[in-house]
Amino acid sequence: MRDWHPDLTRSSSPRYMAIADLIEMDLRSGVLAVGDRLPPQRELAKRLNIDFTTVARGYVEAQKRGLVDSHVGRGTFVTGGQDRERRGFMSDAAPDPRRSSVVDFSMNLPPEPDDQDLIARMREGMSAVATNLIPLLRYQGFGGSGMDKEAAAAWLSRRGLVPSQERIFVTPGAHPALLAIFGLLAKPGEIVLSENITYPGMRSIAAQLRLNLSGLPMDEEGILPDAFAEACERLQPKALYLNPTLQNPLTLTIPEKRREEIAAVARKYHVPIVEDDAYGFIPLHGPPPLAAIAPDLTWHIGGLAKCIGAGLRLAYVVAPDTKAIWPFVSAMRTNNVMASPMNVALATRWIEDGTADTILRFIRAEAGARQQMVANILPDGSYRADPISFNIWLPLMNGWTRSTFGSHMRSSGIGVVASDVFTVEGAAPEAVRVCLGGPISRERLKGALDFMAHALEGPPEMSASFF
Repeated sequence: MRDWHPDLTRSSSPRYMAIADLIEMDLRSGVLAVGDRLPPQRELAKRLNIDFTTVARGYVEAQKRGLVDSHVGRGTFVTGGQDRERRGFMSDAAPDPRRSSVVDFSMNLPPEPDDQDLIARMREGMSAVATNLIPLLRYQGFGGSGMDKEAAAAWLSRRGLVPSQERIFVTPGAHPALLAIFGLLAKPGEIVLSENITYPGMRSIAAQLRLNLSGLPMDEEGILPDAFAEACERLQPKALYLNPTLQNPLTLTIPEKRREEIAAVARKYHVPIVEDDAYGFIPLHGPPPLAAIAPDLTWHIGGLAKCIGAGLRLAYVVAPDTKAIWPFVSAMRTNNVMASPMNVALATRWIEDGTADTILRFIRAEAGARQQMVANILPDGSYRADPISFNIWLPLMNGWTRSTFGSHMRSSGIGVVASDVFTVEGAAPEAVRVCLGGPISRERLKGALDFMAHALEGPPEMSASFF
């Protein structure tokens, strides 16, 4: 069906929506059939005398509706909503669409496993946990059982950490752990330091606790030690927050030497370090955690959201010393009571039987493949990324602003977040974070990146005028 020639006047929707509407109409009327190959995007754009971007956006919209599926090097094919079943996503019990459709593309998610052998292995772990279901419905002691802490210690040892079990706690995610830790370290009105472009969750936590968050200047290797020392002299901060590996959103990793310099300044001024190691497990051979360089100063948070899955809502926290244990336990119990025993049991099972390592290997490989896709589509030097990060940091040019670009990309199926939410002090740069992970397939990602690259070739009015 390469000669498909839709009449855009049959739909009153904007042109890109009309393309998706007409695919659906022609599928129902029999003009199109499941398996038909649609014309290449540039060919259809020329045929209809419209912009390529409009066609690309229309194909993305059709794919979001489940009408088509794209395959790199082969083209776009009509599926009529049958593609998910054809590719083996349906199990014996069909998934509830009310759950499977809830996706926030603005979150920096890892790529989701699609290997059926791996998914089967994950299900086996869940089945094994369910054999002891009733005890897992009871209240548990905070911080995890001895078995769970052993699994946590084994997992953390991959990052070179060997803390005693009494300093390890299984918590219901990194965010509540950060909230509890900063509630202990600083009082309302006191100052906490962070990167000037930082994880937005830290900004929210500081606002909730009424802390004054002060951003430190950065270079390609992270915060500047001299600026950190100067801020310690001038501001007398109560803590330093860092996301030191594959930093969200800039994707930088602080090298070992810079980590040692930061730790030396923290030690000199007695400033605790809160290390959010969300992405620390992603690099195969990353630098040692700050908790390994300065264990007596550092609260280490090893979240599982980015290296296994956010739905587990689990993180392993290492306290800097035994004095910090009881205040932390009290704060966490007050806010959260405990982590979900079923989630903890599943994480422990996956760590012990090797499933967690297999998931992590998949995430590394898929993140690398997606970054290579970006490198093949976007001009070299036009963005910032790590070869295995889940996102890119994209400075905007040619008259694009972060608001106009975010609006333009909204229908693409990838998450674009303006720099405002990451900026601690000063004017936010004209830049956005573009997320590459989550449930989006490689084929859809390629279409979205092509759409994005085409838009960036010129000013926004060149793209917007065709919608």
